[in-house]
Amino acid sequence: MNTDDVNQGGNDRRHFLKCMTWAGTAMVWTVAGGIPRSRLIGSAEAATTAGFNFVQISDSHLGFDKPANPDTTATLQQALTEVRALPGKAAFMIHTGDISHLSKPAQFDTCQGLMQQTGLTTYTVPGEHDILEEDGKSYLNRFGKGTKGDGWYSFDAGGVHFIGLVNVVNLQGNGLGNLGHDQLEWLEDDVKHLSASTPIVVMAHVPLWIVYQDWGWGTADGAQALSYLKRFGSVTVLNGHIHQVMQKVEGKVAFHTARSTAFPQPAPGTAKSPGPMVVPAGELKQYLGIANVNLVSAKAPLAIVDTPLAG
Repeated sequence: MNTDDVNQGGNDRRHFLKCMTWAGTAMVWTVAGGIPRSRLIGSAEAATTAGFNFVQISDSHLGFDKPANPDTTATLQQALTEVRALPGKAAFMIHTGDISHLSKPAQFDTCQGLMQQTGLTTYTVPGEHDILEEDGKSYLNRFGKGTKGDGWYSFDAGGVHFIGLVNVVNLQGNGLGNLGHDQLEWLEDDVKHLSASTPIVVMAHVPLWIVYQDWGWGTADGAQALSYLKRFGSVTVLNGHIHQVMQKVEGKVAFHTARSTAFPQPAPGTAKSPGPMVVPAGELKQYLGIANVNLVSAKAPLAIVDTPLAG
């Protein structure tokens, strides 16, 4: 399905935005026993629990105003309102890229202002829409203070080692993400000193695994990056870019892509190309396939329990 396949018909903008709040819903992550678990904010199980919690949002695309979502600021604001309403205090928030749609200062300013209203420190990684101006440095000049290279960095919190990677600067064939030699060397060195029992959370915009190569939904050198993490007992990779929940487990590595707060995209291979997908506003939950995703520890590798919202 592409953006021309579904006609909005008589759905007015207010009704559309009311239903679009499902697209704007964030995820709250809890790390318990070294294993991250995620829940949809707004679900019956979304309350933060005792322990270490953080929130993930992605793909706000501020500045986009086409039929798939005529007001991306409103849906981002709805998501962040839900973040502020959480009964427990999250440690921080992460944004996994495409903060803006066209890298315009006003778009970055609006997103920064809304995120600051949550009272949470926000860690970000860039999407390809965030580096369109200033010779590709739009994002770095604004958000890259203290980072390395094109904006990669790491930090420790709650007993977890967090790694922010940049895979949108030198896109490969069909738009595949790419980390590059310098960043890969930095990553290898960054984790050398860590105990194998340290939980690892990696953040990057484009999925590190190949979701659908024909659409560039993957990272060309992602496997090399992951090879540096194979000795760790718990690795969780958080991405955005494809605007839909998708999970995969390989050994001890669990991959999770997040919904956009802006608009859905078609499932891999179901349309001529990726892009904003217009759906009847009242059916948005069905098209997004929103799910509660729990990463659970077992004797076998990490398992993911997926419970669709509409189904």
